[in-house]
Amino acid sequence: MAGGWWAKAQVGGMLLALLGWVSSCVTTFVPLWKNLNLDLNELEVWNMGLWQVCITQEEGVVECQAHGSFLALPPELRISRLLMCLSNGLGLLGCLLAALGLEGWRTCEDKPGRKRRLLLAGGVTLGMAGITTLVPISWVAYNTVLDFWDETVPDIVPRWEFGEATFLGWFAGAFLAAGGLLLACSARSTRTATPLAPACRQAPAARGLAGGHHLHPKNADLVI
Repeated sequence: MAGGWWAKAQVGGMLLALLGWVSSCVTTFVPLWKNLNLDLNELEVWNMGLWQVCITQEEGVVECQAHGSFLALPPELRISRLLMCLSNGLGLLGCLLAALGLEGWRTCEDKPGRKRRLLLAGGVTLGMAGITTLVPISWVAYNTVLDFWDETVPDIVPRWEFGEATFLGWFAGAFLAAGGLLLACSARSTRTATPLAPACRQAPAARGLAGGHHLHPKNADLVI
């Protein structure tokens, strides 16, 4: 029963990790980190991401332009680029390591200790991926709030607000961290659920020869 529970925890953790990794990759590249509605033209919406700025017009036409220079970006966007790319790499590595350590895979079946270490390493790596996703998202969101409530800026100046990618990134980081935690905790299942091999498995004839005092019933009269 306990082994089945840990196996379900591994499957659930793997699904959460994959969902978080895909969401993190989408968050990295979509230009929806910040939204801006102009008061002069409410039918024109500006969207900013880590790589480009897009303008959505009334007719549904979207025009995007890449950021001119990496060094010209604000510090939070520069660091966020690096951290999000690092998160995507760590998420992929963590999923691969954890997959090799799952009970359903035949890899390293004769070495449960190695499977346990692979699963634990995958869980820890996924946890790090979750952290490196939550940090840049929260940093950009914090600066967006500060800029929105900045009293030194006139009220007539448009303010940036949270984009859809901000909420998707928070969910992605939470899924990665939760999946990594489940996988790391379920690493013990490879030790408890795998039956230990007998210390010695010998054929009945071999056991009879090994123990000289055990004689076959038909030869008992010869001994007497």
